[in-house]
Amino acid sequence: MTQSVPSLYERLGGHAGITRITRDLLRNHLANPLVSARYARSEDLARVERRAVEFFCAGSGGPETYSGQDMLATHKGMNISEQEFVAVLDDAMAALETNGIDAPTRTEVLGILWSLKGEVVRV
Repeated sequence: MTQSVPSLYERLGGHAGITRITRDLLRNHLANPLVSARYARSEDLARVERRAVEFFCAGSGGPETYSGQDMLATHKGMNISEQEFVAVLDDAMAALETNGIDAPTRTEVLGILWSLKGEVVRV
């Protein structure tokens, strides 16, 4: 008998769970002195949230479609530092923990986010 392993999308709580995690993530960013200015200047945080939810849902195996630009196009010209990138990862890990996501799943998400560094930092 084969037992199916829940997808990352399912382990993150599906659309509703990812939406909660994303809201906490954005709250963490706004409270983080290393990155808050980048988010405070956003003209449409609701749009940022929608795109982030789409991105995380689609990227974790959910049925949603991501309608935003790719990571490189999104971050090109922002000159994001390594320190800012790590701060964002720390905020993400805190949001996952706040939402009761287990350590192995948090580690998996961290690996995925870390793999995006080349498309985010100093591009």
